[in-house]
Amino acid sequence: MLLITGGKVITMTGKVFDSGDVLIEDGKIVLIDEKIGIKIKDNDTVINAEGLWVMPGIIESHCHLGIVEEKKGVEGNDCNESTTPITPYLRAIDAINPLDPAFHNAIQAGITSVMVGPGSANLVGGQFAFIKTHGRVIEKMIVLAPAAMKVSFGENTKNNFKSMNKPPSTRMTIASMLREELYHAVSYKKKKEKAIEKGEDFDFDFKLEPWLAVLNKEIPLKAHVHRTDDILTAIRIAKEFDLNMTLDHCSEGHIIAEEIKASGFPTILGPDLATRNKIECKNADFKIPGVLAKKGIKVAITTDHPVSLIQYLPICAGFAAKKGLSIMEGLKAITINAAEICGVASRVGSLEVGKDADIAIYTGNPMEVFTDTVYTIINGEIVYNIEDDNE
Repeated sequence: MLLITGGKVITMTGKVFDSGDVLIEDGKIVLIDEKIGIKIKDNDTVINAEGLWVMPGIIESHCHLGIVEEKKGVEGNDCNESTTPITPYLRAIDAINPLDPAFHNAIQAGITSVMVGPGSANLVGGQFAFIKTHGRVIEKMIVLAPAAMKVSFGENTKNNFKSMNKPPSTRMTIASMLREELYHAVSYKKKKEKAIEKGEDFDFDFKLEPWLAVLNKEIPLKAHVHRTDDILTAIRIAKEFDLNMTLDHCSEGHIIAEEIKASGFPTILGPDLATRNKIECKNADFKIPGVLAKKGIKVAITTDHPVSLIQYLPICAGFAAKKGLSIMEGLKAITINAAEICGVASRVGSLEVGKDADIAIYTGNPMEVFTDTVYTIINGEIVYNIEDDNE
């Protein structure tokens, strides 16, 4: 067993214990309470967290960690199969390299899990995966895969295919091609269900089969959208086909906050700790999370690593808190909100009995620049200890 004792335990469920205990066994949280003097065995591990903050591990809800590897250039960049616009059958797990050094940077920052997937060069990029940040074998790191289907609207897709003189090169074509693909997917779903009902043989289509999880609302569309018109087009198409969706980046979301609220779709905002190097990002600002949260829209924060480096995710949440999101909502945006938006809140995002023991222990508020990560714990295992860095 592992016992964390005496720290300020911020559960992200609304409960805060000024001096609390967290008991871990077999990778799960088995007890959370005010400090009660738990008896342990000689071979158990105890972390004295007096004066420290004990929190659920931080979650990055949209990134390209391990797919765009640091220090490797073209050889380590598997983010976009940009030669063809519609690739729903691509799986992030086939490209993530757990040996990317940025995984360790994430762990050093108390980031215990991430949503990783293809970039935005394609209209349909493929399937995201939600994984833990510690491990060497991707199958052992997976929490949920597939976890979302990437679709992209706007500049990146337009510019990529216009340069090849092939569609889509306009926003109209992006929308029409996505509708056409979804119509094919719906038709495939109906034919498969009818064949199963009748006990007939059915021709499996590798390229359309991945859409079934989207059409059945098992996973959402993960929509790359910056401008208001792209946000509204994404909402329009998701409603036409009755799909779940997350609105990622949403750099002009504050301009149409009422429409986003009415859609019911959550937002993943950022990266704002980066240059506004594209026209569609000109209105990006750390104030947007606060504006949307005050409208009752669920908000998470992203670095979009490597656009902004993943280890600065807590600082990005801090800037958003400074610009109106509030401290507690800032913490939620990188813990429980991120978990709920990514569809994994039954396992991570808060400190609750029965959940994975993914825990970050800090010298203070992780959204402040002088705060240090003291321990990072994933699945009940201490994977980072600040003392190891100081040796």
